[in-house]
Amino acid sequence: MRWQRQTLNADDGALPGLERAGFVRSVQTPEFEGITFHEVLCKSALNRVPESTLPFSWTINPMRGCSHACRYCFARGSHEYLDLDAGADFDSQIVVKTNVVPVLRRELHKRSWRRETVALGTNTDPYQRAEGRYRLMPGIISALTESGTGFSILTKGTLLRRDLSLLTSAAGQVPVHLAVSIAILDEELHKGLEPGTPSPRARLELVRALAEAGFAVNVMVAPVIPYLTDSQAHLDELFAAIAAAGAAGVTAFPMHLRGSTRGWFLNWLAQAHPALLRRYRQLYGRGASVTPEYSAWLRGRIEPLLEKHRLNRERPAEPEVRAAGSHTPDTQLALFA
Repeated sequence: MRWQRQTLNADDGALPGLERAGFVRSVQTPEFEGITFHEVLCKSALNRVPESTLPFSWTINPMRGCSHACRYCFARGSHEYLDLDAGADFDSQIVVKTNVVPVLRRELHKRSWRRETVALGTNTDPYQRAEGRYRLMPGIISALTESGTGFSILTKGTLLRRDLSLLTSAAGQVPVHLAVSIAILDEELHKGLEPGTPSPRARLELVRALAEAGFAVNVMVAPVIPYLTDSQAHLDELFAAIAAAGAAGVTAFPMHLRGSTRGWFLNWLAQAHPALLRRYRQLYGRGASVTPEYSAWLRGRIEPLLEKHRLNRERPAEPEVRAAGSHTPDTQLALFA
């Protein structure tokens, strides 16, 4: 059997954080070398978003932690709640809500459910590698569609193509918003900053496939990483490739270094680009955000390129399939950076 060589490590269940999360067992398999899956039973699938200007009020996070291992991931601090660290543990200790589909169906059938838009991919990627093992997304998509609930998905995972026919069918019944994250075009820089993600070219092909299927795909060029991906040449080449793939639009904003993410990213920077450390300390100071001057400078660089590549087009008021990420960069920053 495919999983015959898997091993169970019950000792991990002793972690207080995992016990709080409904721990069942820990699994390691040769197909996912270096990764441990912690299977848990969740009590709820729908997470209420505090009142804000966001275009959705609910999220679903089938997993916690992410094997994409992006150095800049804003969600790293969430792993500390589980008594796991925000660095290597976040990349390799993946918490999987194995019962998320039946729990979601139960919640969607409540009389109180108002069919408000639900967002996936606002914390960790629902199409990271673990989805290939657990196949949670088809059940989630079906449950949302059958209940008449519109949804959005933001992903770096080309595994989404597996569910393209299901998503196309869903879009005929409820609003379906799809967005793909592509922040880096340079292959070497991609390997250093996003070592567990599909290549930029593979994600561009995902955009193309979604566009050909009729989706108005938004691409998140986020975060823009100061002094590494903010050059005129890089952004121009990236936007040209995104436009050629058929994307409907782009949302771009600078990198945000909140909480534990700051130290994890700066440790990488010290090893890979030590000459930039001083400039980063000046740019970010003691906070999580770049200076207002840099934000204004970057906006002035990006906007003409969006116009040049026709990636700032207005979308129809009621398109058949709408794209995620059509709200403002500041709103996206609160979510994804």
